[in-house]
Parts: sequence; structure tokens; C-alpha cells
Amino acid sequence: MKVDLSPLYVRARVHAALGDPARLAIVDTLVVGDASPGEVGQQLGLPTNLVAHHVKVLQDAGLVTRARSEGDRRRTYLRLVPEVLASLAPPAVDLAERVVFVCTHNSARSQLAAALWRHRAGDAASAGTHPAARVHPRAVKVAHRHGLTLDPDRTAHVADVVHDGDLVIAVCDSAHEDLAAPDAPVRPRLHWSVPDPARLDTDAAFEAAYADLAERITRLTPARSA
Repeated sequence: MKVDLSPLYVRARVHAALGDPARLAIVDTLVVGDASPGEVGQQLGLPTNLVAHHVKVLQDAGLVTRARSEGDRRRTYLRLVPEVLASLAPPAVDLAERVVFVCTHNSARSQLAAALWRHRAGDAASAGTHPAARVHPRAVKVAHRHGLTLDPDRTAHVADVVHDGDLVIAVCDSAHEDLAAPDAPVRPRLHWSVPDPARLDTDAAFEAAYADLAERITRLTPARSA
């Protein structure tokens, strides 16, 4: 399937326009209000010719528009185009109705990720490529510390959990690589390389894994609550 690169070129042009500190400062100035080129120059200590050059670059990139004053028609005001600035973010992932997090033993990372997702975003499940008999006690402990609940006796194999239409996220390298095999029951759509906290088996390691997962989930979908 051929990927349409045109949106990437648009984003690249906007990034290039913001690559100069003075232009970035102008955009920062216009985030909270409109200003004339002269006001921008005074605020940033830039000469008129330099302001004119930077404003033209920003206009060409679609970041700034110029409108004549309804009062003194000799003046113009610059306005930021916020949707162009917002377009710098990469396209959002199309989220399925349910997300399934997979790690090797389904005893820590995938369990924490699913609990976090349920708390913040919606329906989620977890599974393992080689599930352990129980959830790791330290995972249960760190979950409780953050107001989440894990069933210590509930682990499952990925083949028994994943349904058609699920968004599958591998949260460990081994699971990701296992599921890349030709005979794997499912294919992860995303891979998060979260270090295995059980290797160190300390509260700090499990807390670090939780923080890593929480940050990645926040990036993928806005959190419902902190």
C-alpha cells in the first residue's frame, strides 16, 4: 500500500518555518493574542526588515495570517493559525473498541498497562505469550499504590484473549519477537519496549515500568484522569 506523503511535506514545511529562534518567538507571542509587526518587533527587539522577513516565512508556511485594522487602516495585525500549529502532532492512531496488552508472562507489564488503560481510556485486556501462574506480587503492589486493582490469579494466553478488531500492543521485546513468527496467533500493531521489572525484582523497577507505561498511554490517548 502506497502511503500518501503530502501531509508529511506540509508538516515538514511548518517545522522548517519554526526552525529559526526568532520565528519561534513570534509564534509564541501570537499564541495568546494578535499583534502588529511593529509591536512584535518592539517586544522581541527585532528590526523592521527582519520582522518582515520572518513574518513572510511564517505566512508562506500557513502559520500566520495578516488582517488590516478596522480602526487605523494603515495598520495590520498578525494572527496565528492554531490548526496549522496543531497539525505538527503526528496523526492519531485509530483506536479499537478494545486494547489488548501483551507481554511474555502476563504477570506485570501487560497487567499494569491494561489496568491503566481501563482507568483512563476504556476497555482493555492483557495476555501473555507464555503466561505465568500468577501476577507478580510487586505488580499488584504498585497497582494498588496508584489506585488500580489487579487480580493476582488472573493470567491468560494471548490466543485465548485476542479477538478480531482488537488493538494489540506488545509491551515487551520478547513478546513482540515471539508474535513476529509466521505461526504466531496474532500480530501486534504497536510495540512498547518496556524493560522487564522482574529482572531486578525491586519496587523501584516496578514503579519505573508503571511510569513508562503511564507516559506511553498518555501519548496514545488523552487520560481521563491523572
